[in-house]
Amino acid sequence: MAAQDAPVCQIISFHDSKTSPDPFFELSPQCLNPTPAPIVIDNGSFQTRAGWAASAAELSSLLLQFRSVAARSRGAARSETQIGNDIPNLEPLRWLLKSQFDRNVVVNFEIQELIFDHIFTHLGINSEGSVKHPIVLTEAPCNPLHCRQMMSELLFECYSVPYVSYGVDGLYSFYHNNAQRKQQPPHTGIILSSGYHCSHILPVINSRLDAVNCKRVNVAGSQASSYLQRLLQLKYPGHLSSITLSRMEELLHEHSYTAVDYHEEMEKWRSPEFYEREVHRMQLSFSGKLPSGCVTAEERQERRAQQLRRLQEINARRREERLQQDQERLDRLLAVQELWEDGLLDQFHRSLVELNMDSAEELQSYIKKLQLAVEQGRQKLLHSDGVEGKTEGLEFEQPMDEGDGVALMDSDFFEDMLPQKSNMAQPSFNMAEYHQLFVGTERLRCPEILFQPSLIGEEQMGLMETLQYVLARYTPEQQEALVSNVFLTGGNIQYPGMKERIERELLAMRPFQSHFKVTMASRPALDAWYGARDWALEHPPGEALEGWISRQDYEEKGGEYLSEHCASNIFIPMKIAKPVPARSAEPSVTAQTSTGDSAAITTVTSSLDPSSASLSADVTMVTS
Repeated sequence: MAAQDAPVCQIISFHDSKTSPDPFFELSPQCLNPTPAPIVIDNGSFQTRAGWAASAAELSSLLLQFRSVAARSRGAARSETQIGNDIPNLEPLRWLLKSQFDRNVVVNFEIQELIFDHIFTHLGINSEGSVKHPIVLTEAPCNPLHCRQMMSELLFECYSVPYVSYGVDGLYSFYHNNAQRKQQPPHTGIILSSGYHCSHILPVINSRLDAVNCKRVNVAGSQASSYLQRLLQLKYPGHLSSITLSRMEELLHEHSYTAVDYHEEMEKWRSPEFYEREVHRMQLSFSGKLPSGCVTAEERQERRAQQLRRLQEINARRREERLQQDQERLDRLLAVQELWEDGLLDQFHRSLVELNMDSAEELQSYIKKLQLAVEQGRQKLLHSDGVEGKTEGLEFEQPMDEGDGVALMDSDFFEDMLPQKSNMAQPSFNMAEYHQLFVGTERLRCPEILFQPSLIGEEQMGLMETLQYVLARYTPEQQEALVSNVFLTGGNIQYPGMKERIERELLAMRPFQSHFKVTMASRPALDAWYGARDWALEHPPGEALEGWISRQDYEEKGGEYLSEHCASNIFIPMKIAKPVPARSAEPSVTAQTSTGDSAAITTVTSSLDPSSASLSADVTMVTS
């Protein structure tokens, strides 16, 4: 939120920053000796981040950070695909952009393979057909088994990696910040993570994720930017092409804030002084040259006089043409009348039929009307010659084209009194102010959808309502342990005032005089990668260590297998039996337990039994 002593009329220009292509790094010998260093990839739906998990100082920082999008024209070669920062400006190629994500789950593995190729190439890995380094990869909370199976198949079959470890980005950030604060495990708390497509409530009990009570809210940064774009396009319909998604994301990241009390803050914006102080005027680019150019008053008066003379000539020509047409029609009707006077009744009646008339009386009526119109036209034509000199000095306030003049000039134009030139000063048109976007209440309305999804028509609970629902599933003692460590992380949680808003909501939600603590990640958008790097350094890959999936584990246990660790999902193997086709010619087979050919009943049970919650799943299947 802007400071109270900020200057009035804050005029800010859009950065419209264009990305530069990612550099190509050389593979350091420290990444190979004594053992290949793991590659840490934070596979986010907004940005992808990659680097090495090495102890060397020059390799301890993040190396690659780019948007998780790819642009390739239809029919273009694979080498012509642009990835992330290779696209300097996203807006011209917005219709070509593709992502590997559907919400926060990877479903397009062709794009995911292009992302991996981009990462490995820029990190300096040039080995043919394989990547000899272990991979630490983030995935969505409660990731579907099929998606993990496809990801493992891509890494092991396509890149032949030796080890893979999967973890949840919010949990990596949670443990990284706990380590920074010198908190000893086991850790218990609840994580509020908000990213680009989804927000999550992740309860952690005794250093393990309670997957049964995890909840997702389908409102996050992408919905906020789309909502802001719709608001401003409705407010400024003349600047639709300038209100792009990239600029809306810039407004969200740099100019939006979360109101501690939404209704009270909206009431403040009713004050003109508050509005003038807090509104952000976003300046759009424009050309300062006016279409008419710089002309003097004498030149402008001469132009208007020329336009007036031209309009007078057009009007006189139109009157002459109309008078000529009326005279020709009158002559034709008089010729028909002469046939009736000469007694040529047959020719007279045929002429009436051609003229679409019924009787001689109707013919006489039309002749009288035309004679009157011709006489009036001649009088007006003569009168206009006298008025021409009188109207030389009159001016029009607005210039008009010839076509406009023809439409406005009717037959009685010069009989009406022309408007005199006004002596009142006309207000000057401010071109710069016309090309400004006044961003006022939109600064807090868009982040508010995280707490009130109904603002954008979403029929679901907000973040704090979902948190209350999750806490209600625990005992009071467990609730006290969870709210004592409420952790905020994710790129969409960085709005100013977010921590204060959540503390206020918790104060209203929790019982009287109960205690809670809310902490924000030190780097909400980057701590997931740094947490994954710290975990990889503390747990080097090996066959016996938890958290790593080897090639042998993949081949023996399947692609959906997950080796659990402190920042991973919970693995619940669920196998669906294939039905055995019934044979009508053979007698039915009864399940027995004493013969080898009988059906076997297998029960798969996975349980998580922390001190405060337990998770169990029993799946019974029949196999032949």
